[in-house]
Amino acid sequence: MYQKILVATDGSALSKKAVRSAVELAGAVGAELLALYVVPRYPVSYFEGGITISSQEIARTEKQWADEGQAVVDAVQQAAQAKGIKAKGLIAKSDMVAEQIMAMAKKHKCDLIVMASHGRKGLKRILLGSETQHVLTHSAVPVLVLR
Repeated sequence: MYQKILVATDGSALSKKAVRSAVELAGAVGAELLALYVVPRYPVSYFEGGITISSQEIARTEKQWADEGQAVVDAVQQAAQAKGIKAKGLIAKSDMVAEQIMAMAKKHKCDLIVMASHGRKGLKRILLGSETQHVLTHSAVPVLVLR
């Protein structure tokens, strides 16, 4: 059925539910699991242009985000491997999350993308996350959306 399943995660509670389902599915069909965390390229101030962010602060924030992302995919990888599932954690840096998810699925020849209906990205993600919606409507790879 599926050989490689990519699960996109941001570490949120809903995303963790999607990860658990992806691990179960990968185990049931004998697929490899790829856990992807997309890290934004640099922090943006809500007062863009009104408040400057120093280069040291940007570097510190980017490192913190990358470390958090690595911890998330490492946890997914360990959970999958504990159940005998071949798993790999992937970190990608991009401000275009949906495009990066689709590109990584294509690059790694995934048969399925699993993701939560929305994550922790603010008010405009209340109903169906815009990243999820974008992947769902533009992906050439089948997408399983969980809520």
